[in-house]
Amino acid sequence: MPATSPTLNVMMLAARKAARDLRRDFGEVENLQVSKKGPGDFVSNADLKAEQTIFEELSHARPGYGFIMEESGVREGKDKTHNWIVDPLDGTSNFLHGIPHFATSIALEREGQLVAGVVYNPVTDEMYYAEKGTGAYFNDKRMRVAGRTRLSDAVLACGIPHGVRAGQEAFANEIKTLLPKVAGVRRFGAAALDLAYVAAGRVDGFWERGLSSWDMAAGVVLVREAGGIVTDLKQGSNFLETGDIVAANDTLHDRLIPELG
Repeated sequence: MPATSPTLNVMMLAARKAARDLRRDFGEVENLQVSKKGPGDFVSNADLKAEQTIFEELSHARPGYGFIMEESGVREGKDKTHNWIVDPLDGTSNFLHGIPHFATSIALEREGQLVAGVVYNPVTDEMYYAEKGTGAYFNDKRMRVAGRTRLSDAVLACGIPHGVRAGQEAFANEIKTLLPKVAGVRRFGAAALDLAYVAAGRVDGFWERGLSSWDMAAGVVLVREAGGIVTDLKQGSNFLETGDIVAANDTLHDRLIPELG
């Protein structure tokens, strides 16, 4: 494994510790006590336990850093220049249905800039990690975004708004536009892993609307350090605020923007 910084080591350790309970609960998914936050948006004991583990580990390692977490919200720290952005279980619906495609996502924000990210799938033991200026890695291998430049060769990942979520009409128009022009579209159900797959060259691009910062932050660092481009769908906005994101290599990114605009 390539040498990693103390910061990345702390992040990966927290993700692996949270994974212990996630793996166990995934094996007994039918016994989980589950409550609904809303249509298609579940929270389980597994989410809460994983988030608490990550919070404790990171708080111990970096006292004073703030937190932005999916389940617990914002916890301000004494150090106003650093925030951990945490999704303990991205792909909760997959998890609860016994589909082994979910991840823990941890990012570090320094003075408003994303500087480090870790995405970890506990079932497959796939660790994706990156730090600004040092490259992106999958386990011990360097990652690069795919080099395909034609839409007709590209397989894209996406998110689909479901239930009562906004954006269904926009998505229907996007799919109608893109399907005849690309090699395929996949909907996996975990945005953090979608972005990790872009970084690893497994898919050529990704887009989704209405995400939260914890869904994207770590994956954004991965894609950028793997040589890719990440922007808001309108390019002039902050995707962490709008939740609308597109990621790909530079050529495909520029070709996707007009199709999704």
